[in-house]
Amino acid sequence: MLKIITAALAILAAAPLAAAGLTAATLAGLERVYDPRVSPDGHQVLYGQRTTDWDANKGVHAVWIVDAAGRTPARRLIAPPAGATSARWSTDGRSILFITADPAGVDQVWRAPVCASTCTAADLTQITRLPLDVGAFRVAGGRLIVAIAVFPDCADLACTMARLAARKAEPASGIVYDKLFVRHWDSWADGRRNHLFSVAADGATATDLMPGFDGDAPSKPFGDDADFAVTANSVIFSARVAGTGEPWSTNFDLFEVPLAGGTPRNLTAANPAWDAGPVVSPDGRSLAYRAMRRPGFEADRFAVMVMDRASGQTREVNVGFDRSAEGLAWSADGRSLVFSAEDIGQRRLFAVDVAGGKVRPLTGAGAVGDFRVAGTALIYASESLTAPAQLFRISAGTAPIQLTRANAGTLAATTMGAPEQFTFKGWNGETVHGYLVRPANFDPAKRYPVAFLIHGGPQGSFGNFWSYRWNPQFYAGLGFAVVMIDFHGSTSYGQAFTDAISEHWGDRPLEDLQKGWAAVLDRYKFLDGNRACALGASYGGFMVNWIAAKWNTPWRCLVSHDGVFDNRTMGFTTEELWFTEWENGGAPWANPASYERFNPSSHVAEWSKPMLVIHGGKDFRIPLEQGLGAFTALQRRGIDSRFLYFGDENHWVLKPRNSVQWHDTVGGWITQWTK
Repeated sequence: MLKIITAALAILAAAPLAAAGLTAATLAGLERVYDPRVSPDGHQVLYGQRTTDWDANKGVHAVWIVDAAGRTPARRLIAPPAGATSARWSTDGRSILFITADPAGVDQVWRAPVCASTCTAADLTQITRLPLDVGAFRVAGGRLIVAIAVFPDCADLACTMARLAARKAEPASGIVYDKLFVRHWDSWADGRRNHLFSVAADGATATDLMPGFDGDAPSKPFGDDADFAVTANSVIFSARVAGTGEPWSTNFDLFEVPLAGGTPRNLTAANPAWDAGPVVSPDGRSLAYRAMRRPGFEADRFAVMVMDRASGQTREVNVGFDRSAEGLAWSADGRSLVFSAEDIGQRRLFAVDVAGGKVRPLTGAGAVGDFRVAGTALIYASESLTAPAQLFRISAGTAPIQLTRANAGTLAATTMGAPEQFTFKGWNGETVHGYLVRPANFDPAKRYPVAFLIHGGPQGSFGNFWSYRWNPQFYAGLGFAVVMIDFHGSTSYGQAFTDAISEHWGDRPLEDLQKGWAAVLDRYKFLDGNRACALGASYGGFMVNWIAAKWNTPWRCLVSHDGVFDNRTMGFTTEELWFTEWENGGAPWANPASYERFNPSSHVAEWSKPMLVIHGGKDFRIPLEQGLGAFTALQRRGIDSRFLYFGDENHWVLKPRNSVQWHDTVGGWITQWTK
């Protein structure tokens, strides 16, 4: 029997019962709020807001500003033609620095005043005048610390420019590699590394703070300015020394280098696992950061660490708190640290007392994204299964105040399906959580087809989060009920629960999915178990390929997006080898039985259900041949199947029109088979 954890979560503003559910076009067209930055006096908040340019088939970014107390509406502040990102306050709070392209199309740092309305071109002043793109930056007194991709053996930017020009002029197209990575995420390696540079006030003189360093800061492919911090006289950054073992190493360390330049000094050499996210205390005496303990495991628990900068002594401050820290900030008085962490299907803010180690929650239901300290208050982005991210302010003892209302009209006209969290006994008799989302305009007298969504990772979660790629509200808008199980391996339920999936991809999670399916059918009588399709991406795609043979009875159809089809070739062709080697207990030649134990390609003879296979041509995490292999097997077996290929997409589908096509194709497929 299921135990209900929460009643249906609050839906957005009341809308007529006949209002439409969430459509693919509505989802792709929503404006996205992110990256809040609080002014030095705490009175205003800058943030990024992305809109959809359908003609250009891309998102366009602008800088917005809102009163930190929520007394006046937000307004657009900086919106140059090329877009503006990474808005940061100047030290005195009188101006704003941001990144946009210069007339030559090179991303540079610009400055603008706090304009009374949207700034014009005349209000914008170019600060850096460098020949290469600035990827991220921080303010350091009268200087800037910027990230630029350069050849690490080059002495200056001119050397990198000359080498790039020589390559472009070379008529032969071949590239010789002598070590991995040759490609990463969605890009082929060209020998350049992200290095941090100190840029003088003239904006053109740049000193490499990582000369000769064979590694990236910020890290690739998703690093940003959270990977480095600025002190009064130095820069502290997180990076992995590449050498020849980069694709199978998760040993990121913290390094410190003087602002004037020099040789970076390793601060965390004693830890062979991941050290990340340095933040310096208000008094400058302590360095906080997040650290894993197990080398080679990307989903280990991130503990909150504090280092005494004078002695170098470190200690964990949240001992016994069995959640992995994401993001980190000091309180204004330096007595506590604030971090976010997934917790029972939510992502909440927590504060830990630095001296005593006591951890206390600061937020409740929903998923916190970016957050910043604003004196005694916090500014943060929060989302849920029924609402995309908005900015909120919270102070001790007060209810959150909503600061932004992006998409208010669109959301008011959209009916969301009500979500409900539930539990059941899964593998090993342990409690497993899941969510059910009712169809939009739900009628309890009707029975509904089911979209059974399986999350990726596998160390991930389909929790109380908003998604622009796998959003259950899209299926609810089509008239489907949605079931999502956080099987063993999922995050937010403790590290042992997360660890349980490694070397067990096809048994423990499958048992959870099977028991969860039986439990929801028993509890929710409006679910039509005879009209159901299972869908998943990445690990979820692997599981779809696996259940195509091992648990195909309940399903009318299947959808596998960028899923693993052949474990053995995956172990040789993916780029981040630490992942496959940890999950399978070694390299393919060292532990071949583990790769074969749960190998979907070995069980194609048992496939029978119609399957839609989707893959991106630039997906180097799970290469294209995995999807082609699955589709080839289906076609050769004579099973109803389709293959949707995006040559310009990576592991995710990001372009707006591609997103609409993806959703329309998936929606049409599951509707066809569940009539």
